[in-house]
Amino acid sequence: MPTKKAIAKKVILKRVATKAPKKVVKKATKKVAQIVTTKKVVKKQAVPKTKLKTKSNTNKKTLVVASDNTSFWVSDGNVLNSLVALRDALSTMDKKVYLYHTAKPQNDFSNWVAVVLGDEACAADLEKAKTPKAAKIVITRHLKLYTI
Repeated sequence: MPTKKAIAKKVILKRVATKAPKKVVKKATKKVAQIVTTKKVVKKQAVPKTKLKTKSNTNKKTLVVASDNTSFWVSDGNVLNSLVALRDALSTMDKKVYLYHTAKPQNDFSNWVAVVLGDEACAADLEKAKTPKAAKIVITRHLKLYTI
């Protein structure tokens, strides 16, 4: 008959034997999980910049610059020859000067933009502008359609 000491040793040996494989299994599952997560990473390819430039430039118009004879003479002494010059002048233009050119039955700025510069869409939007700031916003929006 086995002694109590021998029985206790068998129980301890069984506990150690059952615990050891569990630790090994846990480590193995962690390694498998790491391998799976690294396989899911996908690298994206960048779009070449040359393709982006060609798409945006195809629809843009060239900026028209008026000659000396067809330039716009503002009542404060400025001489304007393009939409860029008009935009820059509107940022410093006094409201009285702006109203002098727009309060008439005909809007001088919109007429000049339509006839001389040939941008009827911008001219139609300029007729709706009541202040120099609003007119500058309209011209800035339309200048995005041009190559400068």
